[in-house]
Parts: sequence; structure tokens; C-alpha cells
Amino acid sequence: MKRKIAVTYKISLPVLALCLVQVFAFGQNSLPEPGKPVSVLISGATIHVGNGTVIENGKIGFKAGKITEVGTSVTDASVYDFQINASGKHIYPGFILPNTILGLTEVDAVRATRDFNETGEMNPSARSLVGYNTDSKIIPTIRSNGVLYCQPSPRGGLISGTSSVMMLDGWNWEDAALKRDDGIWLNWPAELFRTGWWGEPGEDEPNKKRKEDLEKIKHILQRAKAAEEGTDDLNLAALKPLFTGKKNLYINVSRAKEIRESVLFFKELGVKNIVISGGEESHLVADFLKVENVPVLLERLHSLPFKSDDAYDLPYELPKKLKDAGVLYALSYSGNMEAMGSRNLPFLAGTSVCFGLTKEEALMSITLNTAKILGIDDRCGSLEPGKDASLFISTGDALDVISNQVEMAFIQGRLIRLSNHQTELYERYKAKYGLK
Repeated sequence: MKRKIAVTYKISLPVLALCLVQVFAFGQNSLPEPGKPVSVLISGATIHVGNGTVIENGKIGFKAGKITEVGTSVTDASVYDFQINASGKHIYPGFILPNTILGLTEVDAVRATRDFNETGEMNPSARSLVGYNTDSKIIPTIRSNGVLYCQPSPRGGLISGTSSVMMLDGWNWEDAALKRDDGIWLNWPAELFRTGWWGEPGEDEPNKKRKEDLEKIKHILQRAKAAEEGTDDLNLAALKPLFTGKKNLYINVSRAKEIRESVLFFKELGVKNIVISGGEESHLVADFLKVENVPVLLERLHSLPFKSDDAYDLPYELPKKLKDAGVLYALSYSGNMEAMGSRNLPFLAGTSVCFGLTKEEALMSITLNTAKILGIDDRCGSLEPGKDASLFISTGDALDVISNQVEMAFIQGRLIRLSNHQTELYERYKAKYGLK
């Protein structure tokens, strides 16, 4: 019984001791089984619901993968098979990572492991869903910081393809899929090309193909809108749900003028749900976005300002600016080396706390806000009865790089393994050199 715990999960000593106490108190059946939804009651912790509410000394129970109750008391503790005393710890909803290539790449320097950029300009039928690799060695390193969901998104071309929302647990992509084919990703043709690189930016150059590219986009969307249901053209079939609201249109665009014109462009064509991705200058058109009900997936906050004459801290202040304007926003980690670095998503939210947001508002930017934008807020994003039991226990503040220490995590009520190849190496060499 003890060996089963040690081999199956990496659990810290306090939690391991807690589990052993439960074994003797409630019997072997009280231990969660790996990969199966279990009946659990967690009590004594500070519960961060994810909607701005905090419950001190709270209790949360879940059965069959769903949250049954959240509060300071429960109806009947005896109905739960496994009980955890998490006094002094914190419970959070699983963090959601949007617009990522996690699961679509393994080694950035090896082309054969990069499966997020199809050839050609128009690839709406390219689905990240079937390319998602649940066996990626990167995934366990991401969920060890509390990120339990992601949205693998295609890149490249004008219309890059179709994204899906995945759980960071499962034998294959069928098991891991939470919401299939949630949206189409499009790169808005910019007026100017940026040359150079982030360390040595070059002069902006005009985009001579812009008018031609806009015509291509308009033409294929008009064809998709006019196409009959069940069309044999896979690209048109992939685009058609944009006009019924069954899919989001995610537009990668940065400049304020182009944000405005892209929204009006697609509204005129009849696209229902539009989301701005990147949005480095979204604060300059925040009133427009509010009126048009267009949310924003911000690019990585830990970045240099978009323009050389912008304030150094403008990226950090964007969440607060959009929040004050009433624009729905969420944080992503898109950018260089994003797959392996996306475990730092909660610390982006932590940075926004230093620049105006409260901790619970910052938490919403990687939980409930993201769930609303992706259309999954009926299932996750906050710890409320009826939603999926996807949550984790941390010894400290999960938005703080120093105190975040995830001790136990569940996805749809299934206890998941928190060890990964990095922690295994850490334990191996710690033992080799006799370190505590």
C-alpha cells in the first residue's frame, strides 16, 4: 500500500503522511485510485473560488468528477470515501493556458517534433486536436505548477487552423479533449512588417501583399458562409461555424488601428464571436472593444514594450487597463520558447498584482476569464457545484514564484501524477550527494 503511493505519485511528506493517516482511519478504499474519479472531501484550506470569492477554512467535496459542494460546512462528511485535512494550505481551480503550442512541439530545434505550422496560407481544416501529443515530456512539468488545461493552437499562414481545449491528462488526444474544435486562428495582415529581432529591432517595412491577403481572406469566408451544410470542402466546412457562433475567430493582431479594422472587417462578414490575440495596443481601443463585446487574450506580460517609446511597464499594466475599461481579458504565454516556459503562467498573473490588480482579479485572468473566452466556463474556471473537479492544493500563494508548491492535483476528480523527469533528476542527485 505504501509502495503504491510512492511509485504512483510524487507527494510531499506532509501530504504523504496525511494520506497514510487516512488509510488507517478509513481503510484502503479511502485512497484515490490513479486515473479514476474519486469521492473526496478537502477541508481546512483557504479556497480561492476563481470568481473573486475567497473562503477561509473552507471545505470542498466532489464525486464522480464533479464538485458537489463548496463552503464552510458540508451536509454529510461520511458520504465521501477519502477525506483530506488541508489546514493552512490553499485550493485553486486548475489554471488554463490559452493559445499555446504545448503538446504540438517537443524540441524546438528539431523540425520533426514541431507540429503546429502547416505549409500554405489557408489551412482552416488543420486541427491541432489530432496533433496533440499526450506523451510529451513537457506536459508534466507544466501541470506541476497548477496548469491543468491548455488550448493548443496552430500557427503560420493567413488562416492557421483550428484549435481545441485539452486537459493535461489522458492516454491519447481522445481522452484529453475537453472541447473539440473551439475556434479558428487567423493572422491579420499588418500594414508594416517588423524587421530585426527583439534585441535589435530593425526598421518597419510596408507589407506590399496586404491588399491581396485581405482579398483572399474575404473570398474564402464569403464562400464558407454561402456553402451548404455538410459541404465536401474541408476548409469551408471548418469555417462555416464562425457564422453560427459555434466557433470563435481568434485574430492575431497588435496595433490599435488594425485591431479596430479587423473587428469591423469580420463583423461585416457576419462572424459572430471574435477574440483578439496579442493585443499589445488593445488598451488604446478598449472602449471600442467594450462596445463590440470583443475579449482579448494578452500575449506574455514578461515582454519588452511593443514600441520603443512605450513605458517599460506597459505590458505589466495592460490587464489593469483592460479591466478598468470593462473588457474581458485573459493571459497567455505565447512567444519564444513558450511550450516549456508556460509553466510560468501563474507568475504572469502574479506580476499583474504588482501593477494594479487584486490577487483574486489576477487569478481570474488565468481561470474564469479564460474559461469564458474559450466557452468552457460551464465546466471549469471556478470551484462551484456542478463544475468539473479540476483543482489543486498548494502550500502557499500559487501566483508567487517562491511560495507556489503544488502538493496534490485533480483533473475531473482524478488524482494526477505531479512528478516529471526534472523532479526525478532532482531527487536522484539530491540522494547521490546526501542533501536533505
